[in-house]
Amino acid sequence: MPRAIWTGTISFGLLNVPVKLYSAVSSKAIRFRELRAKDGSRVRHKRVAEADEEEVAYEDLVKGYEIAPDRYVILSRAELEALDPKRSKAIEIEDFVDLEQIDPIYFNQPYYLGPAPGAERAYALLAEAMGEQRKVAIARFVLRNRESLAAIRAADGVLTLATMRFADEVVPPAQLEGLLGEEPETPPREQEVEMAKRLIESLAKDFDPGAYEDEHRAELLAMIERKAAGEDVLAAAPEAPKPTRAPDLMAALEESLAAIEGEELGGAGKPAKPKARKAAAKKPASKAKSKSKAKAAK
Repeated sequence: MPRAIWTGTISFGLLNVPVKLYSAVSSKAIRFRELRAKDGSRVRHKRVAEADEEEVAYEDLVKGYEIAPDRYVILSRAELEALDPKRSKAIEIEDFVDLEQIDPIYFNQPYYLGPAPGAERAYALLAEAMGEQRKVAIARFVLRNRESLAAIRAADGVLTLATMRFADEVVPPAQLEGLLGEEPETPPREQEVEMAKRLIESLAKDFDPGAYEDEHRAELLAMIERKAAGEDVLAAAPEAPKPTRAPDLMAALEESLAAIEGEELGGAGKPAKPKARKAAAKKPASKAKSKSKAKAAK
């Protein structure tokens, strides 16, 4: 069962609501171990001091800020935690804004906020009021010795918190030389823009997060299972799609739109056929089964 990773208080005017912070995501990334190629021996990384090559225990580590080559200002954990004790355990709401006003580029990591024991009523009050107002609270709090900006919103009686990037952490497009490439010789024609808008509209639908699966992860797991069973899994790398050349833009738009409209109509007035989907990768067997196959393969 997931545990709270942080406890503190939401400060909202004179209202203080004790809360617990939980991670809102569970990474499904496939993790590999580093092994020595010749014998498969596990490779481990150690913290080693450059001065004498001795391994350093975690409790002996301190933070150092480099002010010149090989010159550091050292700060202990206690010094970092004492930097601003008033804010170390408080989520201080500063403003309420509309969600549509926040560019998604500012969002970072999502979390859930739950009430601490005894704070259920105050928590429910804040969640209900925020839900009815449909506003997002912009707040500050300290997480892992770092001040974070955060957006708090209510959904179905639950408060969610997403850490945010500060404005000076987001790189303005104007600072990226060559971001937009060279100026096109001729700007997009009105007919091309209208056709592109029709293509966008034809693909528009309500967002359903369950409709999108990590196909690469499923294929990778299937490949691991097949290789554990002794199969040859080497395959040719797919070719990268070729960019559409400027003279072909209109033709590509028309062909794409015709294909989509044809699927929707199913031909000449016939019921639409379901869109072709990429063949689903074989579901991997349970870990125990995969391990047994791996042992058998050895």
